[in-house]
Amino acid sequence: MAQNENKPVMYSALEVAKLCGVVNQTAINWIRSNHLKAFNTPGGQFRVYPEDLIEFMKKRNIQIPPQLRAACSAGDESQRSLLIVDDDRGLNSVVAKFMERRVESLSVYQAFDGFEAGSLMMEIQPSVLILDLNLPGIDGFDLCRRINESDKFGKPRIIVITALENDEIEKRIKGLGVYSFMKKPLDLIQLVSLVNGIFDI
Repeated sequence: MAQNENKPVMYSALEVAKLCGVVNQTAINWIRSNHLKAFNTPGGQFRVYPEDLIEFMKKRNIQIPPQLRAACSAGDESQRSLLIVDDDRGLNSVVAKFMERRVESLSVYQAFDGFEAGSLMMEIQPSVLILDLNLPGIDGFDLCRRINESDKFGKPRIIVITALENDEIEKRIKGLGVYSFMKKPLDLIQLVSLVNGIFDI
């Protein structure tokens, strides 16, 4: 399994204010009025990703400091990361190797049960999640629900894969914010196309 110790860069409202040369309340007002894209932590604090801050500053003709550009560049890898969650180790590894070969500049991670997946997601906050529904520990349905209800996992695009033959499952899972749904046996070319589409390749 690949390792990545880099955490996604994000800024508090106070840090945004310092970078933009304004007082803290002005930054909070920008966020609350939806001029500046942000999200809330479980503790109710605002957090802003560097690329969203750069886009906002460009629109307002605010000079972008070098450290902000550097932070945005440092975050590029986290924006092109993929976590594969499937307890079938053989299939998991086949998908991982296929994705590494077919999707450019992609960091691929693997987890083999729901608990390991939840822990990894909080650490790396992948941009895409390929998720088997039938998992030991926390099952895929529960994991989707937790991702949908919390920002701590980074709000990845979820591609669900399953061998379960039940049309109601697809309806149920799409209600949990899933991006796409695929049945096993997997069409790996189609899976690559879905992932590339997320990254607009």
